[in-house]
Amino acid sequence: MNLVNLESVSHAYGPKPLLHDVSLGVEAGERIGVVGRNGGGKSTLLGVIAADVRPDSGRVTHTRGLRVGVLAQRDLLDPGQSVRELVLGELAEHEWAGDQRVREILGNLIGDLDLEAKAGDLSGGERRRTALAQLLIAEHDLIMLDEPTNHLDIEAIAWLAAHLAGRRSALVVVTHDRWFLDAVSTRTWEVVDGRVERYEGGYAAYVLAKAERARIAQAAEDRRQNLMRKEIAWLRRGPPARTSKPKFRVEAAQALIANEPPPRESVELLKFAAARLGRTVYDLEDVTLHAGGPDSGPLVLDDCTWQFGPGDRVGLIGVNGSGKSSVLRLLADTVKPDSGRIVRGKTVRLAHLSQELTELEPGRRVLETVEEIRKYIQVGKKEWTASQLLERLGFKGEEQWKVVGDLSGGERRRLQLLRLLMDDPNVLLLDEPTNDLDIETLNELEDLLDAWPGTLILVTHDRYFLERVTDRCVALLGDGRLSFLPGGVDEYLERRAAGTAFTARVAEAAAAPAASQPTPASPDPALGLSAKEERELRKELNRLERQLDKLGTQEAKLHAAMAEAASDYAKLGSLDAQLRDILAQKDTVEGEWLELADRLGD
Repeated sequence: MNLVNLESVSHAYGPKPLLHDVSLGVEAGERIGVVGRNGGGKSTLLGVIAADVRPDSGRVTHTRGLRVGVLAQRDLLDPGQSVRELVLGELAEHEWAGDQRVREILGNLIGDLDLEAKAGDLSGGERRRTALAQLLIAEHDLIMLDEPTNHLDIEAIAWLAAHLAGRRSALVVVTHDRWFLDAVSTRTWEVVDGRVERYEGGYAAYVLAKAERARIAQAAEDRRQNLMRKEIAWLRRGPPARTSKPKFRVEAAQALIANEPPPRESVELLKFAAARLGRTVYDLEDVTLHAGGPDSGPLVLDDCTWQFGPGDRVGLIGVNGSGKSSVLRLLADTVKPDSGRIVRGKTVRLAHLSQELTELEPGRRVLETVEEIRKYIQVGKKEWTASQLLERLGFKGEEQWKVVGDLSGGERRRLQLLRLLMDDPNVLLLDEPTNDLDIETLNELEDLLDAWPGTLILVTHDRYFLERVTDRCVALLGDGRLSFLPGGVDEYLERRAAGTAFTARVAEAAAAPAASQPTPASPDPALGLSAKEERELRKELNRLERQLDKLGTQEAKLHAAMAEAASDYAKLGSLDAQLRDILAQKDTVEGEWLELADRLGD
C-alpha cells in the first residue's frame, strides 16, 4: 500500500526546473535513499512528498491519518525551550525513563547534553542531535530525513543506521554518506535533470545498476550516431535528389539531429603533481596537548610519541570533542604542544583544509581567490590558467565572478580544494573534506586522492570515504594516546561498544586531579618501557608496516602477471617461485610486526 503518491508533479525555483512531470509512490515499510547533485532538487522532492512544498503542477496525495516526521536541513527549534521540553514534551520522568527505546535514543544522541539547557544556547551540532532525538522518539508512519548524519560521529552514525533499519516506519532519506545509504536503504532514487530515476537496492546496487544503464544507453547512442551520420549524408545530396525525398524521411532525419543531447555540467578534479617528500614528515616526541591550550580544555595527547612517514594515508578517528581537529592544527603548526617536541621534515609542503574555511574572504570574487595563489599551473604537460581550472571544477563563465559569500557550501568546499592543490603540496591535512559535497564530486575527489603521492592525514565521519582513501586508522580513545587500529572502523566500534575506549569527557575528568598533583615522568610499569624505548619501537613498527605495504603491492603484481601468463608454463613456474619468496618474506615481517605490537600493547 502506498502511503504517498505523486502524479505528474513539476516544480521550479525561478527559471530552473527541479522536478518535471514526476510520478512515484512511497510504500509502507519502504526505505528509500535519495541521491543527486547539490542543487538538483533532492530537498525539494522531500518537501513535496511531505506536503511542505506545494508543487507548480501535479497532485500529491497522502493516505488518511498519515503521520509524517521530517528532519529538515535547518532545524526550527524554539530557542526559548529546554532540551527536555523539546524532546520529551509532557512525558513524566518515570514514563520515559522506563521506556528502553526512549532511553536508547537519548543516550546515543543527547546523552552528553543537559536536559535543562535552552535550545538557543546549543551549538549547531547539538541542536541537530536534539531535533533528531525529538523526531525519533515520536511514532511515525513515514520518516523523512535530510542529511541526518551531519554533526554525528562514526559511532552515532552506526547506531542511527541500526535504529532506522529496525523501525517499521517507511523512510525517505537524503544523504551523501554512502555507507549510511547502504546500511539503511532498500531502494535508491536519483534526482537528475528534473527526473527521478529509480533503482533497487542501496548505494552499491545503485552504482552497479547505473553503470549497466550507462552501458546500454551508450550502445543505443552509438547506434543513433551512426544512423544520424547516414541521414545527414542523405540530406546533403544534390538538389535533384533532395526534391524527390519523401517528407517523412526528411522529418525523421531532422528529429535525429534535434535529439542531440545537451552536454551535462561536469566537475573534474585534475591530477596535480606533488612536490618531492623526504624521509621525515612528522615525528611527535613525548607530546602533551590540551584542546583549549596549555593545561586547559580536554586532554588530547598525554606524553604521546608517534611518527607519520612519507606516503602514509591515515584516517584519524574519535568521538566528537576527542581532539581530532586539534591534532591536525598541531601538525599544521597553528597550535603549540603543552610539552614535548614535533620534528617536521624540511621538504614538507603542507595544505590544511579546515572545517571552517575562514581563509575564504566572503567579499572577494571566486577567480580572485584562486589567482592570489597562482595564475598559472602545470598539470601534466599542459599549462592551465586559474580560470580554465575553475571551469573544469564546475565554475563556468559568470560563476567565476560570483562573490564567495554567495556560494553554496559544496561550491566553497570545491573552491578551497582547488586553492590548496594549486600550491603543489606534498602533505594534505583534511578536516571533514566531504562536508557539503555531493556524491559525484566525492567520487572525483576519491579518484584524485587514489593517485596522490604524498602523505594524507584525514578526519571525517564519512566511513565510506575514510575506508576508500586511507590505508590505516588511528584513534583518539580519550586516554591521551594515538592507538593504531589494525581492524579499522569495525575494531573502533567494537572497542567503544565493549567499553575499552574512554570518552573525551572521562579522560578530561581523569586528567584533572593529575594536573593538580604533578608527578615526574616515569616508564609505564605495565609495559616496562621508557619513553625512548617506546619511541624506537614505534619507529620500527612503522618501518615494518611500510615494508608490508610494499610486499603486498609486489604480491598483487605477481598475481596479475600469472593471470596474463596462464598458457606459458615456463614463465608461470618462475613467477610462482617469486610469489612463494614474497609470501615467505611477508610471513616473517608480519611475525615481527605482531611481536612489536604486543610489546607496545597496541
